[in-house]
This record gives sequence, structure tokens and C-alpha cells, in this order.
Amino acid sequence: MNKVAHILSIGMLLAGSACQDLEHSRQVDNPDVRGKTIALQVCSNCHGATGVSVSPTFPKLAGQRKEYLVDQLTDFKSHSRADPNAQRFMWGFTHLTDTQIDELATYFSSQSAVLGETSDLALINEGRTIYHSGLPDKGVVACVSCHGQHGEGMNQFPRLAGQHADYVTKQLEVFRQTDTRPRGAVMKAVCANMSDREMRAVAAFVEAFPPEEETSASPPVDQ
Repeated sequence: MNKVAHILSIGMLLAGSACQDLEHSRQVDNPDVRGKTIALQVCSNCHGATGVSVSPTFPKLAGQRKEYLVDQLTDFKSHSRADPNAQRFMWGFTHLTDTQIDELATYFSSQSAVLGETSDLALINEGRTIYHSGLPDKGVVACVSCHGQHGEGMNQFPRLAGQHADYVTKQLEVFRQTDTRPRGAVMKAVCANMSDREMRAVAAFVEAFPPEEETSASPPVDQ
């Protein structure tokens, strides 16, 4: 009986140790916790385990530029990014170390991006024109010059292809109306003369980013 009790005691100690390790891994304010662990146990609640969020309240992170993710996480950490959702959901991450930020950015940037569905073809075609050619009469430069031919992003300029249209629209409105986005001077100038419809058009296009042939037969835009 003593032998059985001894075995049970060892088993309980091992089980307790395992639980303790599990709880330790959830202490995301611990600088020793890896970025991937934070991504899977914390970020996944809003952004999905692979960075493909379901709700347009939260941006898709899968396939996003690593440089852009590092910048945004750094701005959240320092409370430099002050739009309402940033304050509500991200301002608590002041504990992240530079290493954790780099690991989080590496994890999400390495995931496969997912495009949205093609819906309003007329709006998408209008957005395609703005994306590739801008609005010269309004002084709005083409999105392609910074965000890439296929919306893949370049350096610190984010990937747009596949991003939720609602999220893109809200961010464009933030750029246009406020100065709460650090590093946002370029986008504030771009958005200053864009109408609400033009913003929605660009957002609809980048979410789906359909090939030209998919939308070439669409009906004209009704004004």
C-alpha cells in the first residue's frame, strides 16, 4: 500500500508540475515567454491562431509585412497609437520586450494570407482604378506606389490584399480625421480629399483583390 501511495504521490507531483508550467506559459508579462506562445494563447482570441481573424473589428495579420507589425506593436507598447480600438484592445501590451515583438511579427508574417470574397463588382472596379491610378484631380496618389502591385506591401508599408474591407475603411477614416496614428502623415495627406465612397471602393477592392478578368464584365457604376 505504501508503494502505491508513493507512486500516486509522484504522479500528483508531476501533474502539478505540468500545470504549473502551463500556467507559467500563460504569464505573457514574463519576458521569457516566447512570442509564438503569446500569439497562440492571447493574440489568437481576436486575430485567429494563424492571423486570419473572423471579425472585421480585428485586422488579419497573416502574411502581413514583418516591418509593419514591428512598428505597430512598438506603437501600441508606447501608447503612441491612440485610436479607440487601439486603446481598448492593445494598450495593455506595455510589457512586450523587443524580442517578443520580433517573434510575434515573425510568426504572423510567416502565415498564409487569405483573400476575401468578391461582392460588389462595380465598387471593386472603382476601387481598382483608385488603387492603381489614384485620383489625380484630387491630388490622391495611387496606392500601388507604396503597397505594391498585388497589395503585398513594401517595407514598412502594410500588406492590404485580403484585409477586411470594414477595417480598411475605418483606418482610412482615422487617417483622414485625426492625428492618432503615428507614422501616419503620408496617409493623412492621401485620405484628406477622398470621399466616403472612394474609401469604401478601395477597401472593397483590396479585400478581394480579384484578377482583372474576374471583374472586367461587371456593370458600370451607378452614380
